[in-house]
Amino acid sequence: MKARNTIRLGENIRAILERDPAARNAFEVVLTTPGLHAVWNYRQAHFLWNCGLKTLARMWAYAGRSITGVEIHPAAKIGRRLVIDHGMGVVIGETSIIGDDVLIYHGVTLGSKTGVRGKRHPTIGNNVVLGAQSTIIGNITVGDGARVGAATVVIHNVAAGTTVVGNPAKTI
Repeated sequence: MKARNTIRLGENIRAILERDPAARNAFEVVLTTPGLHAVWNYRQAHFLWNCGLKTLARMWAYAGRSITGVEIHPAAKIGRRLVIDHGMGVVIGETSIIGDDVLIYHGVTLGSKTGVRGKRHPTIGNNVVLGAQSTIIGNITVGDGARVGAATVVIHNVAAGTTVVGNPAKTI
């Protein structure tokens, strides 16, 4: 288990070095990247959540939010190599599902439009880019390889490989 976790830590660092032109080296990334710290903190909170320690998991997530400015509910499901670039203000709701190799810029919200229990947050596919200040609301799907432009409001499914912009989102 320890070797697998070490590999995943390295994956996270490499993903940032590959996708963030401002990232100069692994040492700097580890010390100064709040998005990386938020993802690592989420992994720990998610572990606690899955162990049934829900209040402790929420407290852990809250502490991480206070430090990084990124709020990720410990029940969310997040794939591998998530990069949160300039993460301040990112919110990832409880029933959100995020695939592998997703890039999220600052101010993105994966939110719900109802207060009912059950799946109420978005599902984000693999290799998706969510532009700064974009808002993806409700139990919708953003398909693999899709791009969501900055300040876009998404309230309907986004097909794989497409780019959407505007409020409400329109395919371009």
